[in-house]
Amino acid sequence: MSDFFQNGTVTTLHNLKTRTLESLEAELHQFAEHSPMALILPCLYSELAQDALSDIIDALNGATYLAHVVIGLDRASEAEYVHALEYFSRLKIPHTVLWNDGPRATKLQDELKQHRVAPIDLGKGCNVWYCFGYVQSLPNIKVVALHDCDITTYDRSLLARLLYPVANPQFNYAFCKGFYARVAEGKLNGRVSRLLVSPLVRAMKRVFPEQHFLDYLDSFRYPLAGEFAMRVDLLKTLRIPADWALEIGILTEVYRNYSTKQVCQIEVADNYDHKHQELSSNDKTKGLSRMSSDIATSLFRILATFGAVFETGTVRTVKAAYLRIALDLIESYYNDAVVNGLRFDRDAEERAVETFANNVLTSGQDYLESGQELPYVPTWNRVLSVCPTVPARLAEIAAKDYDDFGCPQSQKLAVRSA
Repeated sequence: MSDFFQNGTVTTLHNLKTRTLESLEAELHQFAEHSPMALILPCLYSELAQDALSDIIDALNGATYLAHVVIGLDRASEAEYVHALEYFSRLKIPHTVLWNDGPRATKLQDELKQHRVAPIDLGKGCNVWYCFGYVQSLPNIKVVALHDCDITTYDRSLLARLLYPVANPQFNYAFCKGFYARVAEGKLNGRVSRLLVSPLVRAMKRVFPEQHFLDYLDSFRYPLAGEFAMRVDLLKTLRIPADWALEIGILTEVYRNYSTKQVCQIEVADNYDHKHQELSSNDKTKGLSRMSSDIATSLFRILATFGAVFETGTVRTVKAAYLRIALDLIESYYNDAVVNGLRFDRDAEERAVETFANNVLTSGQDYLESGQELPYVPTWNRVLSVCPTVPARLAEIAAKDYDDFGCPQSQKLAVRSA
C-alpha cells in the first residue's frame, strides 16, 4: 500500500514496494556482524500439527542472518517433546527447544517460585518470559525478535522487515512493532483490536485527556500484533503481564523505559491471518471474551500506575464512552468493507461489542476490588539479583534435555555452542 502518512507519537515505517527481500537480507547480514540477532517462537505443542508452523520453519531456513532461534515449547509430554526435537530438526539455523513442562525446567520454576520471582500463571506470557531468560545466555546477541507460530500467511520478509529498524546501526530505535492489514476469506478480521482496544483507548482518552500514554498507545496501528523486535538490553527491564495482555504490557514497558523517538512500527505484511478464536460471549474464561477481559483489566491497572484515579462512576463512564465509540466505528468498518467488496456481518460485530462492553464494566469493577494483586511477572533484573545463574541454568537444562532424549549430534553442538 503506497502510504507514507505519519501520525501519532511513534514513527511509522511503510512498505512502499520499492525494495526486494534480497536487498533487505543482504543488509541484515552486514548488521549481524556487529549485532547478532535471535528469534523467539512461543509455541504450543498442538501447533506442530498445523500447516502454518511447518511453512514458517521452511521459510526461516532462508533467514541465514539469524544467529539463533529459541522455541519455547508449552503443553508437551515427554513423548511430545521428543517429537518436537525431531520436528524442529528441519530448521537449519542453530536453535534450542525449551521444554517448559520438562522435569528440569519444572524444578527450576519451583525454585524461582520459592524466591517469589517466577510467573504464577501459565500461558504465552510465561513462555515468553523464560525465553527472554534463555536469550540472555546466548553470547553477543544484540537484537531479538518474536512472532507467533500460527501465522498462516507467513513470508520471510515479515521477519526481515521486523528486525531491520532495530538492527540498523544508523537508526536509533530500541523497539519495533509490526503491523498489517487483517483481511481473510472476504471479510475484516482483528475484532479485538478493532472493536475493543481502539475504542477503549479512545474512551479512556475522553475520561483522562491528560494521559499522554493513551496518545502513545493510540498511535499503533495494530497494538495487539504479536510481532516485535527490540534491543536485548530491554529484556532485563520488562515487567510484563502473563495473560492475554502481553502485547499491551510490553508496549507499556517500552513507554516507561524509552523515549517515543526510539520506538517505531513497521508494516511487515500486506495481509496477515492466523487461527481464530470463538467469541465465547457466555463464558469469560475462554476465547475472545477472556482476551477482552484480560486486556481491559490490564488497561485499568496501567492507567492507575500513571496516576489515574478510578471509582465506580469512572468505570461506568469509561464503559459508556467505549460503547458509543465502538458502535460508531462499526459504521466506519461497514463502509470500508462495502467499498472493498467485503462481507460485513453487522449483527455479529455489534454482539461482539456488547460482549466487550460488559467485560469492560466487570473488569473495571474487578480491578476496584483487587488492590492487593501483583499482576506482573518480575523483571529479569530482579531475578538476576536473587539468582544470577538462571540464564546459564536454562541453557544447561536445554542441553541436558537434548542429551537425554537422543537429539541428533548436530543439534547438541548447536545448543552447547550457544
